[in-house]
Amino acid sequence: MDTVEAGTSHDGRPELLVLRALKLGDLLVAVPALKALRRAFPEHRLRYAAQGWLSEALGLVGGYDLLPTHGLDEPLSPEPGVVDIAVNLHGSGPESQERIEALKARQTIGHRSAYGDGPPWCPELHERERWVRLLQWHGIEADPLDLRLNAPHVPSPVPGAAVLHVGAAYGSRLWPAERFAAVASRLAQAGHHVVFTGGSGEKERAADVCARAGLPDTAVLAGKLSLAEFAATIAAARLVVSADTGAAHLASAYGTPSVVLFGPAPPEIWGPPPGPHLVLTKAELRLGDTFAAQPDPALLAVDVKDVLAGVRELGLL
Repeated sequence: MDTVEAGTSHDGRPELLVLRALKLGDLLVAVPALKALRRAFPEHRLRYAAQGWLSEALGLVGGYDLLPTHGLDEPLSPEPGVVDIAVNLHGSGPESQERIEALKARQTIGHRSAYGDGPPWCPELHERERWVRLLQWHGIEADPLDLRLNAPHVPSPVPGAAVLHVGAAYGSRLWPAERFAAVASRLAQAGHHVVFTGGSGEKERAADVCARAGLPDTAVLAGKLSLAEFAATIAAARLVVSADTGAAHLASAYGTPSVVLFGPAPPEIWGPPPGPHLVLTKAELRLGDTFAAQPDPALLAVDVKDVLAGVRELGLL
């Protein structure tokens, strides 16, 4: 069996491993930190520990290999001592800290914990700011607005479309289907080419919204696009209307005009950067239960007129 020097990969380069075993939006808000690490450690092999389906999205960041990792329920696969630098971009809790500590890396970059020094965790920080601040504390230059992704390697199937991303991971973020339909109908009347996106589990919801809007079923792209095609669709869109999901974060990364509907999550922590992006919510009504089955009141308080006014403010209606 080949032997590998501690802290190096099989190709002889030292290895840097980032733990962030979360979803697409979580990857996208970490892009400024990931790019800063790539600049700071150009001689290292870079790996990103997350779910395998994120591979295409990680390719849009560039420079990282995916280490398939299903959350924190299993140990990270590298043997102790293989990783030279371990970076905890997952969180500050004992579960992620223990996974990082088990790697026995030469250097660990993380928040202050029982295992090592670092900046204290500040819950009020925006996610982009949080991870940039972490790296800055450890002496690595980083810019929270350095969030652009590489161009997708596939073309958009619907360049210039108005994309309504009607799904969300949790019921707390699901804006009512009839409201999405009303927005879609008005945008179509104004001359927009409207399409409906979502994951494979959101095809029925997208088809329902499409039918309510009186649009042809060819407008339903939910469940039909690869992750790269989805990114290309957002990158080449004229407009994106979405809840606080990966679609909204892709719109931020590509500078695509967007109207983002926030429910349980505060936009101060998860919202878009400066640019052609509008946030709609009623913060005073927020319950903040991400895992609730029903839409958060802060989301339900946003009506069709609010969204259309946002599109109008962007100069697209």
